[in-house]
Amino acid sequence: MNPLVWNTEQLIEQDIAHHLHPVTNLHRHKQQGPLVLVEGKGSKVRDSQGKWYLDGFAGLWNVNVGYGRQELVEAARQQMARLAFQPTFFGLATPPVIELAAKMHQLLPHHSHFQFTSGGAESNETAIKIARYYWALSGRPQKTKIISRRMAYHGIAMGALAATGVPAYHADFGPLPPGFLYLSAPLAYRNNPGLSEAGFVAMLAQELEDLILREGPETIAAFIGEPVQGAGGVVPPPEGYWQAIVPILKKYEILLIADEVITGFGRTGEMFAQTTYGFQADITSFAKGITSGYVPLGGVGISPQIFERISAPDRMFMHGFTYSGHPVACAVALANIEIIEREQLWVNAHKRGEQLLQRLKALEAHPHVGNVRGKGLMALVEVVEDKASKKTFDPAKGIGGHLMQVSREKGVIVRCNDTGFAIAPPLVITEQEIDELVNALAETLDEVLGA
Repeated sequence: MNPLVWNTEQLIEQDIAHHLHPVTNLHRHKQQGPLVLVEGKGSKVRDSQGKWYLDGFAGLWNVNVGYGRQELVEAARQQMARLAFQPTFFGLATPPVIELAAKMHQLLPHHSHFQFTSGGAESNETAIKIARYYWALSGRPQKTKIISRRMAYHGIAMGALAATGVPAYHADFGPLPPGFLYLSAPLAYRNNPGLSEAGFVAMLAQELEDLILREGPETIAAFIGEPVQGAGGVVPPPEGYWQAIVPILKKYEILLIADEVITGFGRTGEMFAQTTYGFQADITSFAKGITSGYVPLGGVGISPQIFERISAPDRMFMHGFTYSGHPVACAVALANIEIIEREQLWVNAHKRGEQLLQRLKALEAHPHVGNVRGKGLMALVEVVEDKASKKTFDPAKGIGGHLMQVSREKGVIVRCNDTGFAIAPPLVITEQEIDELVNALAETLDEVLGA
């Protein structure tokens, strides 16, 4: 059978019968089945019946360099042929993992050492464990609590899940690990009681300090935060937010973990969002864009101070995963980073991001668009039932499902739920494609919610 000729009906039947989909209403999926995608080029993907779609979500925030990059295919092929796998346990290493660690130090020079994982959840698990380990080896084992924020998303492994401030991810999965604390998201649309931007930042900073003093700084290991909150609702922080937060953490000797899983590798208009917002973390977690999704890979970078502490002469670092530093994934990452740097894709993310946000802002005139926000090539159009009260739609109405169905009919793929559209296209997206994307979303809003 020609591999490019697909029996779509059979694939859908097999999917419904055997495939367990994440973040999916499984009951509805039994009736609807999947959209089966088989090919990609640039910012577009094709389904098994030949229809092309503009991928307005870059896979899952991650296909930064776009689809069909043969350099990445060749990097994987060559490494598989040479040496498909070796672990990094017990002092073993391969050239790609060593070279990638050195490259990451160039990109994040405030970090001296890097451990690699298979994705974002593993990266944040690693970051949380390293923060606690650092304090234990510093003779302060009581510093274990982790501060996170509501609307934060850090993954769905249990530690990362506990740091995730989105209740829907917690429901019915049993008790969460203890020791996690939550602050307000820096979302002015929902959380600013009418203060100026500076006043709102001061309020958030005071909330942090009050929490630290209430819990006791001697019990808190780290604050984990996405520079721009992503999956929980795309929340760019107000001006001066990180400059207010970081000194408080330093004052009370609390480590800062920057979750750059989504924001890293160009998405916010700089290679890393720490540059975008002018701060440096003690620990950085990353994934997604490091390979543009061509193979799974993530990692964590740590400061020299942390490395010196955890490399105590009488201790073994008892943390890692089977695929920590997978040589094929690291080889692809090196080739992927070379593409990002050669084409300066963060520059395109900045330019096209400004275009995207400007075009989307016009949608705020729609009677059911409450707020449009974003940074670089990540944005959100928040829909509401009533603009005056900011009342959200009743989930029973299935607005998210309708938005998804109609937007796909119009040839675009974005993340849809009852709060609206999340948009994060590949960093190679063109000016014309941005216009196509926004036009399709505008038509979708009118069709689903009325003009």
